[in-house]
Amino acid sequence: MNIITGKAKVAAVLGWPVVHSRSPLLHNFWLERYNIDGVYIPMSVKPENFKMVIQAMVASEFKGCNVTIPNKEIAYTCCDEIDEIARKTGSVNTLIFKDNGKIFGMSTDGVGFIESLQDYKINLKNCKALILGAGGAARSVAFSLIQKGAKIAITNRTKSRAVQLIDDLGAGEILEWENWFFLLNQYDLLINTTSLGMEGKECYNFDLSKAKTDLVVTDIVYVPRLTPLLKEAQNHHLKTIEGLGMLLHQARFGFREWFGIDPEIDHETIEYVTKTIKS
Repeated sequence: MNIITGKAKVAAVLGWPVVHSRSPLLHNFWLERYNIDGVYIPMSVKPENFKMVIQAMVASEFKGCNVTIPNKEIAYTCCDEIDEIARKTGSVNTLIFKDNGKIFGMSTDGVGFIESLQDYKINLKNCKALILGAGGAARSVAFSLIQKGAKIAITNRTKSRAVQLIDDLGAGEILEWENWFFLLNQYDLLINTTSLGMEGKECYNFDLSKAKTDLVVTDIVYVPRLTPLLKEAQNHHLKTIEGLGMLLHQARFGFREWFGIDPEIDHETIEYVTKTIKS
């Protein structure tokens, strides 16, 4: 067991809810593996309390935090400095608290998502991707896909958010939420970036009957591992990619900044995290 002292480096994940997050399991696994005097904790934080909590964490000398639904765009407004993807997308999922009190924001969701697709050798050049959702994760994923040469479309229940996202990115098209499933034969990749199907959240009746036979379906939700969207995709014999890979890949960036080591994602890491997630 890793020994925690008064000199421990402390980081956290902030969300509302946060009970679904497996980030504490992952980061604390790495902390023990590399014998680091540190700890990573879950914190349930409502959006209206987010800025106050961040200020308290900086004052308490936390090293930083991950940010999950629904606080990613609020987190952006807390930053003194941001990386390129965060600047383009207007959202962050990783905060680094510097020794001088400044906050540096990173958007690692998109890069983590791309790396998870590369594990499956998905070719993104000229790939037509349909993204469900227009929140912080959608922004990071969309920008990263565009960087890799993909062509994107966005659909969201609140259309104005999809319009704003496309305007901010300067690329892509918008589909009406009520009609997107009728147009699936035009797309190579379908990505759910919403919380639909997440454990404890609203479910949704996904209809993939109009999909091309070679459509690849992925969901950034990873609790449960087999989400309603992925179940529907399997019912139609479509290739599926679960959200766990994105979680693992995006987590490395924050861990490296907070704790000083770039952790390895190996079979042992994957097995440790997956055994806690319901199929």
